[in-house]
Amino acid sequence: MDLYQFYLGAALDAYTYFGAQVQPEGGVFFRTLAPNAERVCLICEASDWQEIPMTMETGGGIYSCFVSDAKPGQMYKYRIYVKNSGVPYIDHCDPYGFGMELRPKNASIIRDLSTYTFHDAEWMAQRGSHHEKPVNIYEVHLGSWMKNPEDENGFYRYEEIAPKLVEYVKAHGYNYIEFMPLSEHPADCSWGYQNTGFFSPTSRYGDAEGLMQLVDLCHQNGIGVIMDYVPVHFAVDGYGLTNYDGTPLYEYPDKETSHSEWGSCNFNHSRGEVCSFLASCANYWLTEYHFDGIRVDAVSRLIYWYGDPNAGVNPNSLNFLKSMNSHLRRLHPDVMLIAEDSTNYDGVTRPVEFGGLGFDYKWDMGWMNDTLDYFRAHPWSRKDIYHMLTFSMMYYYNERYLLPLSHDETVHGKATIVQKMFGDYEQKFPQARALYMYMYLHPGKKLNFMGNEFGQLREWTEEQEQDWDVLKYPMHDSFHQYMKQLCNLYLTEPALSAGDYRADGFRWIDCHQEEKCIYAFERRAGDARIIALFHFDDARTEQFSFTLEQGQSLTPLLHSEWDEFSGTLPKNTDDIPGTECENGHCYEVNLPPFCGAIYRVNTTK
Repeated sequence: MDLYQFYLGAALDAYTYFGAQVQPEGGVFFRTLAPNAERVCLICEASDWQEIPMTMETGGGIYSCFVSDAKPGQMYKYRIYVKNSGVPYIDHCDPYGFGMELRPKNASIIRDLSTYTFHDAEWMAQRGSHHEKPVNIYEVHLGSWMKNPEDENGFYRYEEIAPKLVEYVKAHGYNYIEFMPLSEHPADCSWGYQNTGFFSPTSRYGDAEGLMQLVDLCHQNGIGVIMDYVPVHFAVDGYGLTNYDGTPLYEYPDKETSHSEWGSCNFNHSRGEVCSFLASCANYWLTEYHFDGIRVDAVSRLIYWYGDPNAGVNPNSLNFLKSMNSHLRRLHPDVMLIAEDSTNYDGVTRPVEFGGLGFDYKWDMGWMNDTLDYFRAHPWSRKDIYHMLTFSMMYYYNERYLLPLSHDETVHGKATIVQKMFGDYEQKFPQARALYMYMYLHPGKKLNFMGNEFGQLREWTEEQEQDWDVLKYPMHDSFHQYMKQLCNLYLTEPALSAGDYRADGFRWIDCHQEEKCIYAFERRAGDARIIALFHFDDARTEQFSFTLEQGQSLTPLLHSEWDEFSGTLPKNTDDIPGTECENGHCYEVNLPPFCGAIYRVNTTK
């Protein structure tokens, strides 16, 4: 690591210098940054927890020591003596530690990251060009996707749950998994968004090698893996980063800006050491664990002070984002950099060299809110809010958007996706089927939270596994099968993804059927053409007529109202011939209430 770059905030390999570095010839070299400490000692298993004095290497406050008897698997902490304090010292876990004890214990654990050999060369060689490919992300909270009845905490280890998760995801038409934060955190209820071990895979599910096995198995089965990454704030626990050397080293020094709305500490991005710490963390997960991307949490708080545009842009955190993304793009040109951002800030997915923030994708929170509000509304009022579903295409090409129905939409009294649909139990499912078809036909990459795919009606909590038992009920089982077919169709039809960010990849056929709540559009990629028709009113079956300039017939690919999905229509995949008319071929299709239909356009007989 280049120390000058570290203090400048431009080092992405700080994790190879700080922390517990296992030496090839044996022993472990320890380093930590504590510029305002009075002195620093290491306490560890190798010394029977007796203090080992650490030596300051430079005037910059870096302390180090070598312990010949230390080895992987052993625990350690840094004892930091602080000046002018009511307590003589504080024992901290290692900010750069590669492993930690299971909560509520908090010692760091020495890990040798070089012992595991990946077998994913084929995947790694082809994983680029995702802009032109289908990206269907299954968002997972690992501890509550499925509980382990044989573990007292209910957790499977990374390597144990890997084959179960991979088999499920692969069968159900998802080609990426996004994990909610897997870095170490003290409180289960934070879901991993308030960290104490930014470089430590949470010990709830095992260790570093186990996580590597999980990622490797995903790759061997054609599934990419995205890591939720939190560079905005950290947990306030005293053994963590808070007042690390007796002073605010990682957080802001003033009360007004030091704490976030979540009660956690805000990172101070005006310090180069902090920026190098965070950028190195992102690079660490991508390099050492072969993650295929990071989803950066709470980007609005990095763009604006407190996430509030009225408070103005935060230049330090904005510069951190630009620097990190440009460096990550150079080191990993084929990974995904995803922004969870709800603001209207311009250029989030524009390259840094052209004045942007350098992300690949931005969550389309506007699409999510508008779509869910539309489906909450009484059908008779939807004609008045008809263009809530057309508005997204007015701004869509400003950024590269990803359409999310994430964990945030299934908690805190918001109700699950199916619950949000207007009406009673029997009315909710046909609307949910139509909603998801609209989502998967709309331009943009996709993200769906676990449980949504089988119509879970209970809000998600980290304490319970998914309600797999509801699949014994026909409505849930048929919805599950519908989502499986829809997702697999999305993966196999190029027109649904290859033209996501090109103007010729989408066109409205009809978006002025306000009274009938009918929408029709086309997706295209090269010669591949797909037609999507939707009817979101509950009044009656409507006859919808439209014309295609080129298209001899239509092949039905999927209908949300086929009886195999608990719908009202028998399945029929016979071609629908067009009638020659002045402008091409005319079609007339019956659309039942609350439905969506997908057709392939055939240009020759």
